[in-house]
Amino acid sequence: MAATRLFDFSHIDLNQVTVSAEEVGRLNPQCGAMRQLDHVIWISEGCDELVGVKHVTDDEFWVPLHIPGRPLMPGVLMIEAAAQLCSVQFHFRSPPETKNFIGFTRCDETVFRGQVVPGDTLHLIVQEVAFNPRRFVSRAQGFVGDRLVFESKLTGMTV
Repeated sequence: MAATRLFDFSHIDLNQVTVSAEEVGRLNPQCGAMRQLDHVIWISEGCDELVGVKHVTDDEFWVPLHIPGRPLMPGVLMIEAAAQLCSVQFHFRSPPETKNFIGFTRCDETVFRGQVVPGDTLHLIVQEVAFNPRRFVSRAQGFVGDRLVFESKLTGMTV
């Protein structure tokens, strides 16, 4: 995968909240330490592009154990944060009668390009590749500031 942005989000106010933490919790079943998406910042008109955020704090469950003295956000949690944003995207794209649990079936073309540490703000962007009422494919990227830290192609389906 190319190390270029899926789309330009420099024009978006990264301090806005389009989907609150409470609404994310209503759409996604993950809770407590497994909630990796704080809120959604922006959704495109067609719901095919989203921007979300994960504020990485010193009290994350993995901080004392994942490389003691030099905590790095595990890559699997970066992917989980993006998957949770994809799940919100799927819910916004689906008709109300198909609001089911979303399970992830694939994670392809994943590349980790940088570190995420406590104190960082991880901005997540997703762009739809394919969608139908049972299945979706999206590309996802994570940024800390202007630095691309990971990218992946995620597939999910209703379960």
